[in-house]
Amino acid sequence: MKRFLLLLALAGAGSFATTELRGVEPERSEPTTEQLSAEEPAAAQTVAAETFATETPTAKKVYVFPIREDIMPATVRLTAKCLEQAAAMEADYIIVNMNTYGGLLDAADSIRTMLQHVQIPVFTFVNNQAASAGALIALATDSIYMRPGASIGAASVVDGNGEVMPDKYQSFMRSMMRSTAEAHGKVPVVEKGDTTWVWRRNPRIAEAMVDPSIVVGGISEEGKVLTFTPDEAIEWGYCEGRASSVEEVLSAAGIDNYEVTEYQTTFLDALIGFLTNPVAQGIFIMLIIGGIYFELQTPGVGFPLAVAIIGAMLYFAPLYVEGLLANWELITFIAGIILIILEIFVTPGFGILGITGIIAVITGLAFALIETGVLKYIPTGELPAGVIIRPFMIVIISTATAFILSVLLGNRFLRGRSVLRNKLVLAADMTAGEGYVSHETHHNLVGCTAVTSTQLRPAGKIFIDGKYCEAASDNGIFIEKGVTVTITRTEGGVVYCRES
Repeated sequence: MKRFLLLLALAGAGSFATTELRGVEPERSEPTTEQLSAEEPAAAQTVAAETFATETPTAKKVYVFPIREDIMPATVRLTAKCLEQAAAMEADYIIVNMNTYGGLLDAADSIRTMLQHVQIPVFTFVNNQAASAGALIALATDSIYMRPGASIGAASVVDGNGEVMPDKYQSFMRSMMRSTAEAHGKVPVVEKGDTTWVWRRNPRIAEAMVDPSIVVGGISEEGKVLTFTPDEAIEWGYCEGRASSVEEVLSAAGIDNYEVTEYQTTFLDALIGFLTNPVAQGIFIMLIIGGIYFELQTPGVGFPLAVAIIGAMLYFAPLYVEGLLANWELITFIAGIILIILEIFVTPGFGILGITGIIAVITGLAFALIETGVLKYIPTGELPAGVIIRPFMIVIISTATAFILSVLLGNRFLRGRSVLRNKLVLAADMTAGEGYVSHETHHNLVGCTAVTSTQLRPAGKIFIDGKYCEAASDNGIFIEKGVTVTITRTEGGVVYCRES
């Protein structure tokens, strides 16, 4: 009975406690330090998840520039400028839109060097052809994508007539293609559970694009230079995929969110490209040298000097606009011209001033043709000698040609007999028979008398037949003014007389 009453009392107390908790808001105790530290990571994760859900991924910046003409010094300057612009805008990717049959080897090598050192991933979109020097440039980029129907390869070195150059040149090109392919390194390939490392770009294939004697099993035949179609390039690791546009290139590379900035070629670019063509540069040098030569032959500011100034402006102005002309190059050229003029007109003979002047003129003209940015690769040995030699050869050959032509034309038009000479040079013969004399002879006055109009000490003037004449005392004796004299002889326009 007591046990039953005790249980009943406990049950009533529990019911009373439950009623109190529901009717009154319970007090909240402050969380402990352990509870806070346990709850913070969860709260941070919740905030981060909400932030990530509201933010959109940043669009990748893509910079596109073209190589669609023959690869010339203008292409080197275009590439350098575009790479600088891409770096300035902090581009994530660079795409070279290529369609070229090749060009100058040293220009292509300069572009290759720049592309290998750029810190931004570079893709090549072969938008039809990447032949010869174009294949070398494409091989230097990180990835290659080809339009259906495009081709890449045929990188043998040829001359201006399309004839294959001697093996010395082919050997150099082979080594560049091989080293460019090797620069991509090796990648692991798993086959039947075994991992082997193979070249990402097979260097032997790169050499076969240059040398027809190199045979790569299953790819090339002896006697034929290797050229790949898109399918063949993909099969043998020289292309990452097919694409018909820049958008398809980015899609194939797995880049979906992007914004494209494309370089647009301007009229100024085309004009500068023409003016910096090696042939045009050679003509401008000939105008400078020839104009200076003819100006020295015909003193006075005239047409030859104007031609020389125009030639210098056409030569240096495009290089200055492109930012390629350093101040020291222009100063060296002007100093050389001054030294040559001093040698000709001030110091006798031809010595140290003339030789130094010629060297300064050639140096200033030649280094103006060299891309200043690539000179930094000289200490590393990565800059080929052709980059330095070619501009000097252009200047030396043009200067020598201009000098020889100037001498030949000068002898013909300044001293010879031709129809054009009479129009350019005052070539008329002024004879005494036609009345052209430097002074009057006065031969008819010998024996005549005159009156001195001034004192003769021993020279002075006399008055005869109503006019004044230069006169001198024949025996050196002074004769006073107003004295009658007799003319004894005439010589050099002067009459000699004695007192009557």
